[in-house]
Amino acid sequence: MKLGEDGSQPLSDSLEETYRAQIKAGMQKEAERRVTEAHDPVEIARLEALSLVELVESDNSDLVPALMARLGPVRAALDGHGGGLVVTGADIEEMHSGGSALSLILDLDGACVSCGAAPGTLKGIQDDLLMDQEVIAVRFTVAMLEWFDELQRDFVLKHGGVVFV
Repeated sequence: MKLGEDGSQPLSDSLEETYRAQIKAGMQKEAERRVTEAHDPVEIARLEALSLVELVESDNSDLVPALMARLGPVRAALDGHGGGLVVTGADIEEMHSGGSALSLILDLDGACVSCGAAPGTLKGIQDDLLMDQEVIAVRFTVAMLEWFDELQRDFVLKHGGVVFV
């Protein structure tokens, strides 16, 4: 970024950033609206309050819904396209702080299996779940790479920002 003569940000850069922020806020609001229309907010709050570690320890069927409840705008995309999370592995790791956290291996199902936007979806899922203090790692099953053609597979491996195991 070049600075103006007075050391300020050029008008074009500040307009670009303003538009970017407005679009991001609009997308967030629309995603929240869609999720609220499709899911009971009281149930979402209940699921968000559950301990993910305790759900894994007790093999509770609320684990996937609780993970979905922790997703941001990517949840609206999953819901809207008939996709969902599948937990293929969940290890409880002991933290140096004395607490426990999860190392997850996930897969997707539904329409997400063949979606060209899946690389972005994976990154969104990973980033949202890592914001939860009970999640320390999110990885995805290597079998997912078979969904992609060669170009998509190369892209997600080089630039996707996610790990496959």
